[in-house]
Formats: sequence, C-alpha cells, structure tokens
Amino acid sequence: MSKTIAILAPGAMGSAVHGARVLTSLRGRSEATLKRAADAGMVGAEDEAIAEADIILSIVPPGEAVKLAERLAALIVRREKKPVVVDCNAVNVDTVQRIEEIIGSAQAPFVDAGIIGFPPQPGGKSPAFYMSGEFASEVAVLKDLGLDVRIVEGPVGAASALKMSYAGIVKGLAGIGSAMVIAATKAGAADALRDELALSQPAILARLKVALPDMIPKAYRWVAEMREISGFLGPDHPAGQIYEGFARWFEHLAADATGEAVDAELMKAFAASIAQKKT
Repeated sequence: MSKTIAILAPGAMGSAVHGARVLTSLRGRSEATLKRAADAGMVGAEDEAIAEADIILSIVPPGEAVKLAERLAALIVRREKKPVVVDCNAVNVDTVQRIEEIIGSAQAPFVDAGIIGFPPQPGGKSPAFYMSGEFASEVAVLKDLGLDVRIVEGPVGAASALKMSYAGIVKGLAGIGSAMVIAATKAGAADALRDELALSQPAILARLKVALPDMIPKAYRWVAEMREISGFLGPDHPAGQIYEGFARWFEHLAADATGEAVDAELMKAFAASIAQKKT
C-alpha cells in the first residue's frame, strides 16, 4: 500500500526513504535548505498536508524537539485519521516521555526512535533507526521503504536511552580527543602525542584522523545533545558534569569555527599529520 511520509525538518535523511511520497515543510527556509530537500527527493507541503501523512518523522536539533511536538499536536488533534508520530531526536528519556504526552494529547500513536549513523549517501548505507514503544511495530513498513529499522524491546524511552548511551561514548571520545590534541599542540607535544598513539593506541589515532575534522562543522549541534545526555544521567549523577563540560567545550569549538578558527586549524593539522605520517 502506498504510504505518505512526512519528515521534519528537511535534510539528507529524506534520501533514505524510497517508494513513498516524502513531504516536508519548506516555508521560510533558506535556498540551501530548499536545494537539500529537492536533492533528497522531498516535496514541500503545507501543514495541513503534513498532518494527513501516514507517518511523521521528527528529525530536528534536540532543543527544537518539544516545540515541534507541540506544533504537530495542534495540527493533528482535529484529524479523525491520526498519523503515527516518530520522534527521532537526540533527547533523553524524560524529554521523549514529555513529547509522548504532548502527542498523546492529540490521540495520535507515538514511537520513540534514536538514529545511529551518518546521513545516507547515494548508493551508501542507511543509518540505523532504533525504535521502541507500543506502536513501534506500526512503522515496520519503513523497512520496506529503505530505512534500517531495528526494534528495541521496551517502552517509550528505551530507544532514546540507547541513543544517549551510544552518543555519550562516541561524542564523549571526540570531545576528549579534540581537547587533548589542542592542548598538546599548544604545548609543543603534538608530534609526540601522535607517535605515541600510533604505537600504543592505533585504533584511537585512526578515529581521531576522521573525527577531528568531521566534528568542526557539527559542534554547534552537539551542544544541546550533551546537555540531554547530562539529563539522561540525572541531576545527582557524578558524571553529569562531564557532559555539561562537553557542552561548553562544543560551544567553544562552534564559536571558534565561525570566528578565527584557531583551534579548528590545529585539529585539522593534527589529522593531516596522521595521514602524512602513514604515507
């Protein structure tokens, strides 16, 4: 059966869905966003058309997730036919349960999801969409439309807990690595650090080669995510402050990248030196 999928906001994730009509909201968006949506095969639509979709995927920065849920609830509360709303955002368990309540107030089924992996490239692999909650089976059709859907047994919150844990490890390592590389470089120890990692921690060095330049344009998006991870741990957890610290560190890197880019250049230089050393 033909399905209509709405993805908010427009982005590369739309290219992962095949064999379905994919809608998004483009009102007031930039030319770059319009091109990105068109390249992903998405169709601009007004709110009323989005509310009529079979499945709505919310994929926005963490700080915008609740606001989008409120907007969606207002759209679908008057509808007899309710779409399944899937929150795919990097938010903690408390936040996703709040979003479930908002969507539930409009009598719409809700699914918790966490995305692990990079946006799809043409001919490349789709990221994994981990999904949990009572209605997760109702979006299994997304498997047939190109998404790598993986069900997490458990209630709403289980998929988000997985996402928080995974991101806490992977992006936490990126935060530690970038901070230490910059500190070592400024102290004149960059080459020594690189060579020691090559000897004793080659897997970490290989990851830094990719992660350091890759994280520069993404740091601004990771700020709210680090705060969600801190919230996931809880206010009294001793490690919560670590992720608050990462949030401040990524704020710094984001400001640096759009300013003088001093630290960004140091990160790029360290990554380039790894490649040069191996040639």
